Amino acid sequence: MSEMQNISIIGAGLMGHGIAQVFAQNGYPVTLMDLNEEFLANAAKNIRANLTLMAENGIGSYKDIDSVISRIKFTMEMSEAVSEADFVVEAVSEKLDLKQNIFQQLDSLCRRETILATNTSVISITEIASKSKYRDRIIGTHFWNPPYLIPLVEVIRGKDTPDETMEKTFSLLQSVGKHPVRVNKDVPGFVANRLQHALWREAISIVEKGIADAATVDECVKYGFGLRLPVLAPMENADMVGTDLTLAIHDYILKHLESSPEPSPLLRKLVEERSLGFKSGKGFQEWPENKADESRKRLQKYLMGVIKEGVKT
Repeated sequence: MSEMQNISIIGAGLMGHGIAQVFAQNGYPVTLMDLNEEFLANAAKNIRANLTLMAENGIGSYKDIDSVISRIKFTMEMSEAVSEADFVVEAVSEKLDLKQNIFQQLDSLCRRETILATNTSVISITEIASKSKYRDRIIGTHFWNPPYLIPLVEVIRGKDTPDETMEKTFSLLQSVGKHPVRVNKDVPGFVANRLQHALWREAISIVEKGIADAATVDECVKYGFGLRLPVLAPMENADMVGTDLTLAIHDYILKHLESSPEPSPLLRKLVEERSLGFKSGKGFQEWPENKADESRKRLQKYLMGVIKEGVKT
């Protein structure tokens, strides 16, 4: 365990309850706070369901489920949630003013040495901290969904975040089995989302320009370079083939790739037509309920397999 013992999570939605589960699974007492009583009730049910599914897949055991959940205290009171906290993670909606207000509250309610982290996926850490008094203890910790299965956590340094806050956060995340990475500049999207959406922009452009349909784009990733990404990522791959070859390819290809700073007109059209993907049954592709459910289960099964293999090794 890290020297930090008491963990508080603000926001019991999709990410919040998953982050609470991560710490509780690893022996930490956790307080999960939300103003919505229904969210808190659903969080407890979802954590139990997650732990049960993991046990069914050989990750953890059924007999530990009750003890994990017993480490989580559920509350609707902010002051109760954070008064004894050593580390707080904010996991509310991606609204700058909401986050700024929460951090102002945390600033006045928490002990001076408490580290305050935001789980934002794109908003500037420096902007979130801007209205707070003790900005040196505010940091970004971007967990990926589902947080109880995906190891990566981006640890983002804001303008006023010192090395000590970075190191303590890094150590805490390692103690719960996460794979933290240091993001040294507070830029929109940090590292992983910038990479992800650069790929998405090109993928959508290929469909928009009629080069290939959406299913073909996905097949090219799934059955091609996507297979090697877990063991051979871009920078290592560039070194493997040689920086000279990489330069030669880039001299030719980069001018032909999508470079628009605006979202795709095709994407805007789909949203205007309420073709919203899984939630509406149609997006870039057709998604009847059974097909969408199959996709979710396939992802879950894959991630479970990766985690289980990691536990073995």
